[in-house]
Order: sequence, then structure tokens, then C-alpha cells
Amino acid sequence: MFGLPVSAGPFDADVIVLGEFHDNLFHHGRQAESVADIQPSALVFEMLTPEQATAHVPGADADTLEAAFDWTQSGWPDFSLYFPIFAAAPDARVFGAGVPRDAARSAMTDGLAFAFGIGAEAYGLTDPLDPAEQEAREALQMAAHCDALPPEMLPAMVDIQRLRDAELAKMTLRAFQLAGGPVVVITGNGHARTDWGMTRYLNRAAPEISVTTVGQTEDGAPLQGTFDLLLDSPSVPRDDPCAAFNTKD
Repeated sequence: MFGLPVSAGPFDADVIVLGEFHDNLFHHGRQAESVADIQPSALVFEMLTPEQATAHVPGADADTLEAAFDWTQSGWPDFSLYFPIFAAAPDARVFGAGVPRDAARSAMTDGLAFAFGIGAEAYGLTDPLDPAEQEAREALQMAAHCDALPPEMLPAMVDIQRLRDAELAKMTLRAFQLAGGPVVVITGNGHARTDWGMTRYLNRAAPEISVTTVGQTEDGAPLQGTFDLLLDSPSVPRDDPCAAFNTKD
């Protein structure tokens, strides 16, 4: 139904990063099919914090897992989209790489390296970005927030994105060390991209680990960033994310 699983052919690796549009059921369907085919030793989810992941119950049904993760309070799309991924590899260890809100706030107030903590230098978080990349990232953050952010907030928003990428890399490395490979990472396309995303940080901290990244687009539209494989699916109905900013009194 969703096409060739991404583990086929040249896509075997220690780590396979499966990108997504968070609300696209077709993307999640392909992820579940791929996870079933790969049978990873571990699954790493952007959608779970490390604390939430400790509540995972192997082989549990959807209602049990949703309650254990307190998913309805998380702000992510309906758990029914994600449960098939868990069910596809019931014996895989589950790790959470989501950045808690207090850590994100710390990145804004105390700096990126402080928010990440031990290992910030190893993941490159003590180094400033190239000015051209910094500018491009700030422009992307502005566009992603409907041109509604105060310009002075943009550097902090870029820092939070870097923090999320580095946390994904750190937890993926931990998953590989504890469970062995292959490890599958479930995350948004922005974190899956090879040029800016989590692979960049993982390659720096553990260059010996092989990584394959998969981006998923809709209706053949271009996808920002670079990926080892780009897959296409139909789009899904969604409201205009900028409607709230465009409302007039």
C-alpha cells in the first residue's frame, strides 16, 4: 500500500532515520511498514521525552500505551497515527529524545550548551553556526511561524532546533550502545535532513555509526534539506496553520 519498505536494498544501516509530516497518516503507515521489515533493536521517538519513554509497556495495546505516555497532554497528533509503529516492533526498546519544556526555556535564557549539559562540545553545540547558515535557519524559523515572531527571538529559536537535533543524536547513540543496531528514529523531516538535522550531530559524536535518512514529502512537492532517500505520499486535509495570525478584529 505504501511502497517499498526503506530497509530494502542499499538502505541497511546502524541507524535509519524516518522523517515525517507529523499529521500525515500515509507517512506513519510507511514508517510502520518499514519498522516491521527492519525489526530494529530500538526505536527512538522525537515525540516522547526520556521520562515518558520509561513508561513504555512492551506489547501493550493502544489505550494502555496512550495512557502510560500521557499522550493526550503532549500536543502531538492522535496516538492512533503512531501506535502501529510501536506494534510493528513489539520487542524493540523504546527511547525518548524529546526536549522537555524547561530545557527548551533554558536554551533561550541560559544558552544552548548549558541547556544540553555534559557533552555539548562533543556534539558541536559550543561552536557558532556559519553566518550564512545562521541567517538561513532564522529565515526558516520566521517562515515556519507565519512571519509572526519578533526578529530578536530568531537566534533562540534556532538554538532550540539545534538542541532538539543534538538530543535526538544523543539518545540514538545511547539506544545503539544499549540495544545494538539497527536503531530506527521517528522524527519530523526537519530533524531527519542530513545537512542540518540530527545526523550531523550523530556523525560528529560517533562517526563510526552508519546512518540512512529518509524524508517524506506530499504530492511531489520539494522538501527542504537533503536526504538519502525521499519518498512521496498523498497530502492530508489540514487547516491553515497561519489562520490564527491572520484573524482581524
